[in-house]
Amino acid sequence: MRPSINVVLVSLLVLVDVVSVCNGGLGGLSPVFYHKSFPEIGRIVRNITWSKVAENPTMAAKLLRMHYHDCFVRGCDASLLLDSTSDNTAEKEAIQNRNIRGYEVIDEIKARLEEECPGIVSCADIVALAARDAVSYQFGRPMWQVLTGRKDGKVSLSSEASANLPSAGANFTTLYQQFIGLGLNVIDLVALSGAHTIGVAHCGVFQRRLNVTGKGDVDPTLDPEYAEFLRTQCTTPAVAVALDANSSVSFDSHYFAGLRQNKGLLTSDAALLTDRRSARIVRRFERFHIFMTYFGNSMKKMGAIGVKTREQDGGEIRKNCRVVNAN
Repeated sequence: MRPSINVVLVSLLVLVDVVSVCNGGLGGLSPVFYHKSFPEIGRIVRNITWSKVAENPTMAAKLLRMHYHDCFVRGCDASLLLDSTSDNTAEKEAIQNRNIRGYEVIDEIKARLEEECPGIVSCADIVALAARDAVSYQFGRPMWQVLTGRKDGKVSLSSEASANLPSAGANFTTLYQQFIGLGLNVIDLVALSGAHTIGVAHCGVFQRRLNVTGKGDVDPTLDPEYAEFLRTQCTTPAVAVALDANSSVSFDSHYFAGLRQNKGLLTSDAALLTDRRSARIVRRFERFHIFMTYFGNSMKKMGAIGVKTREQDGGEIRKNCRVVNAN
């Protein structure tokens, strides 16, 4: 007799938590890494991040997206933050990253931390903490635990971003293989896709769904009324549309309800319904408390991808998040 999806979900979560405790964290990271060296880091990052989200609620999605795009290329090492040089085009210049925003928030946090305690906190840890705090602002409390101890990478290549970031036009098989290759599973794929409950996408990213063959035919997996709404909005490819039609700045589980109504904006969103396993998880995640539990766990796993925790790994603590340290 096959176990139910509920049993599978619970079993996987418990297994991951046990492994994390036994290893003192994920990937060598720790929940108390700065406990002695800089105990005020959490308060400083939270205060600055919350003030920025209070001023501009769209900043939550921007900082969360930054963390995703950093971790999926070379791991969570803040390589996305590095500026291009005369002889190298950095990740942030890749087409997939040109709309990333929020670098100035990370710069401000880094500058403040360097004033308080120079050379202690990595840019990669700041990105992970700021992403969590940005989402948590609306709840007034941290919504998941962030493990720390990352070091910053020294390499940033536009070509790697283009090759490794999940595509908005990807089918389920492609997405699943990318996630499995990074040590993530189908639950993580669905949970992390739930980040699309906030933020926007530009019409140019999904416009093909509104004109599949060039004859005005709509993607049959898209709700017809929603497709018509999108057509009225997308007067140019640069127009931005909410990823979650129900609430673009509120972190909730409406994204999953929208998916089940065939209102997933991107092809990669709709793809979650094409696999029996992921479709069952989508249905379960319509309940916010369930989604949030697994989202937090998946964020911890994503935050441990390819981390550098020692100088031998090729990492450092950058003085300026935009440039590697001088030799």
